[in-house]
Amino acid sequence: MERINKPFYKSVGKEEEVFEHAFQNKLPLLLKGPTGTGKSRFVEYMAYKLNKPIITIACHEETSSTDLIGRYIIKGAETIWQDGPLTRALKEGAILYMDEIAEARPDVIVAIHPLTDFRRSLYLDKLGKEVIAHEDFMFVASFNPGYQKGFKELKPSTRQRFVALTFDYPDRQLEAEIVAVESGIDIPIALKLVKIAEKIRNLTELGLAETVSTRLLVDAAKLIWTGLPKRLSVEVAVVEPLTDDPDTLEALKDLVNLMI
Repeated sequence: MERINKPFYKSVGKEEEVFEHAFQNKLPLLLKGPTGTGKSRFVEYMAYKLNKPIITIACHEETSSTDLIGRYIIKGAETIWQDGPLTRALKEGAILYMDEIAEARPDVIVAIHPLTDFRRSLYLDKLGKEVIAHEDFMFVASFNPGYQKGFKELKPSTRQRFVALTFDYPDRQLEAEIVAVESGIDIPIALKLVKIAEKIRNLTELGLAETVSTRLLVDAAKLIWTGLPKRLSVEVAVVEPLTDDPDTLEALKDLVNLMI
């Protein structure tokens, strides 16, 4: 668990107000939107604003409920119980942020259900006791509905346990400001990067699994700021991470060369 320095975040709507009211009413919050649209940064910012510690769990298919809840471990000559991050957040009144929750295993989803309703509790079957949530505990989760298919789809029975917010890429000027602040480059260069991103995001015929995130633009901008040539910076930080298909790579590189 950590307390963080103030992150840079620019609101685009009423998301701060919704978060604060969800916290006040002890309601779980689900953030929906593509990768790199500021979901994780927003949670960090709100934890700072509310002066609450945050515990972040990056969900993946190997993470089990035992990893999150806790387990017995051998310490010296004795066996002791060690709380997992979910249990610690519950006891200590932290904001628990589960990133990409749809990637979690079914047993994890089952485990978090009692945290998202009136019970706000967790039963530790290995200890035979129930942990009631601290007054300041808040459960926040995120997922990307754009690529979650089949077994990665978040079930309606789980989704309907949350208050939900949709995130998308900010408008051109705001995204350029974010890129400039995060990297140190000038606004005109940041605007060029954002225009490239907008063009690629509109090329739906390329069938990219993910499109250009603001995070990728910031990476490219940082490379430019430290002196790497602009075209090369965009190629390695934006184009190459998007695809391995040679024809798609070539098309994207041609696009970049025309625009910068």
